[in-house]
Amino acid sequence: MSFAPLSSLARQQPLRLLLINAGEADALSWAGLVQPLRLAAAQVGRDALQLQTMTPAQVVLAQPGWDIALLVADEQQPPLPAEQARAVIERCRSASYWGGVGAGVLWLARAGLMGGVRIALPWALAADSDPVTERAILTPQLFALDGRHLSCCGGAASIDFALTLIEQLFGAGVQASVKESLCIERVRGGEERQRVALQARFGALQPRLSEAVTLMETNIEEPLSTDDIANLVGLSRRQLERLFKQYLGSLPSRYYLELRLQRARQLLLETNHSIVQVGLMCGFSSGSHFSTAFGALFGNTPREERQRKLQA
Repeated sequence: MSFAPLSSLARQQPLRLLLINAGEADALSWAGLVQPLRLAAAQVGRDALQLQTMTPAQVVLAQPGWDIALLVADEQQPPLPAEQARAVIERCRSASYWGGVGAGVLWLARAGLMGGVRIALPWALAADSDPVTERAILTPQLFALDGRHLSCCGGAASIDFALTLIEQLFGAGVQASVKESLCIERVRGGEERQRVALQARFGALQPRLSEAVTLMETNIEEPLSTDDIANLVGLSRRQLERLFKQYLGSLPSRYYLELRLQRARQLLLETNHSIVQVGLMCGFSSGSHFSTAFGALFGNTPREERQRKLQA
């Protein structure tokens, strides 16, 4: 079953958004999510957005009817009692779009509700995955929007997630106003990766995969071939591809390409290097290849990306 993009919900008046706080009130995942959304609600008005925040105990007693519902908890938060967890998750799933932030993503996956769905699970919790959660497609990204399923790794990324929701629901103008109120210059996209956490996890569990990723990150300007990387870390090409597919949901060549394109995007937004220079600095000898690959990943050309910097 297909679902309309989140932007279609903005036509509903009012849009009802529920945040379920299963952790501490001052936790970063919660604060980073709720504060931008509260500012957006104040700007667009109650006729456009009704934002509700509840504890698990409160949501179990509430009547459903939300357009978006998110279950939020920091990584260190212990799971809810089994009976309460089932009731909370059922309330959450009653929304048109639903998902989790931080540990909430893991709880939903463990309930068997994320099979075949791309989820941004905090990598610090990925070691706790089991056969149920493995049926989900784990991504190392900051957040993921897959059909009606929403997920965010939590922590500081919850701010970027909230601002992305605001832009999709109410437009770039409202997002810009909230960014200004929070003194935020740049919103990280969902395609950006949890790099520090990813390296910390793989360093212990899959050292060769961690070494392969490090080789990619340190060889952006002159990319290595997949065979070269496999040889350098002591694996066959097939073994390396299997590791990337299992833990990163991608082939090494695709993962490497996205790393280079993310670096290119950063350079376009944060430096004054020409577009040609940026392409060369990220391993693209052909301007047309750079532009085509960039557009396929981000939906706009390097020139349009640079224009965003100039407009800002």
